[in-house]
Amino acid sequence: MTHCQNMSIEIATTEAEIKSCYPVLKQLRPHLKSEDAFFEQVMRQSEEGYTLVYLTVEGRVQAAAGFRFLECLAWGKILYIDDLITDENARKNGMGSALLNWLKDRAKENGCDQVHLDSGPQRHDAHRLYLNHKFKIVAHHFGFDE
Repeated sequence: MTHCQNMSIEIATTEAEIKSCYPVLKQLRPHLKSEDAFFEQVMRQSEEGYTLVYLTVEGRVQAAAGFRFLECLAWGKILYIDDLITDENARKNGMGSALLNWLKDRAKENGCDQVHLDSGPQRHDAHRLYLNHKFKIVAHHFGFDE
């Protein structure tokens, strides 16, 4: 349950809406160099099914999430959360929970068997949120970068 009033969750479809998410998403993805590059990447990813949503309180973006629908042999049809972040100055107000609940509702509406995400091992507050939402740690994620 959120403590915030006038909260709204919307899908970012316009350039202005996508760019309004940049300051919050940059906190999760500090390698993002500019608002324009961020916009261009979101547009490229949207061609592959990526959707960016944002949560506003009194008209200001306070949290954002990026997700896509996938189907794989291991899990069936899933909603995969690429990105989920609440502004560092607005945490502990239920906004992450509100976004997770919104995403779980989209998964259910779209016939998904599960919801999945990866999270950096240092993000302990995020892990508490996921565990409180009944997510389970089901895998180790390995990456190779040469």
